[in-house]
Amino acid sequence: MLLGFTKCELGKSNNVSRLRRMSPRRSYDQYCSAARALDAVGDRWTLLIVRELLAGPRRYTDLHADLPGVSTDVLASRLKDMERDGLSTRRRLPPPGAAYVYELTERGRRLLPVLQALGEWGRSELGERRPTDAVRAHWFALPLLSSLEGEGLLEVRLEEGDFHLHVGAAEGPVYGEGPAPREPDARLVLDSATCAALARGETSLTDVVRDGRATVTGDGTLAKALLDR
Repeated sequence: MLLGFTKCELGKSNNVSRLRRMSPRRSYDQYCSAARALDAVGDRWTLLIVRELLAGPRRYTDLHADLPGVSTDVLASRLKDMERDGLSTRRRLPPPGAAYVYELTERGRRLLPVLQALGEWGRSELGERRPTDAVRAHWFALPLLSSLEGEGLLEVRLEEGDFHLHVGAAEGPVYGEGPAPREPDARLVLDSATCAALARGETSLTDVVRDGRATVTGDGTLAKALLDR
């Protein structure tokens, strides 16, 4: 007998899942807001899942593909923990999709400035890309967003692929993979080396536009703001 379950019960997958759900959340047991926050998001992979879900609803398979190195068991466990802690929800798409997607709650979305601050703090740790480092174009979205002001839809084109940013959006997705879903207010084209230099804090968006290392096109206010810097 273990925690009220017989060996027979523990041998059944549904009861094992029930046992996992009943397991208490690990806690630092400290009356400190930072410790309480880490109780919810301090586990490995949790904040990176938040990074992915800032792009809007994502299927489990999409999350797994864009989180290289995470096991299926760990990803499933973290997603359950995030639902339990009110950071994300899971819902079924209507036909013909008929797939489940995960998306952030308002509480989860409020982690955006936390991730941006963490990314800024980690700039000095980034260094040159290692041969073993995975990369996705949209991983540059949050560093770029920190360099932008105003509001509008920005499409970014890199060698690794395209993504778009909802600059100044108070709700909804912060960014998205692929080309912009409508005509963007501005398009930004730059190579990966320049984008990596921006992420490392070695240069600024103003400098790369002024020096011609990035090309800005568009008629919206966001394009004018980038060109007038």
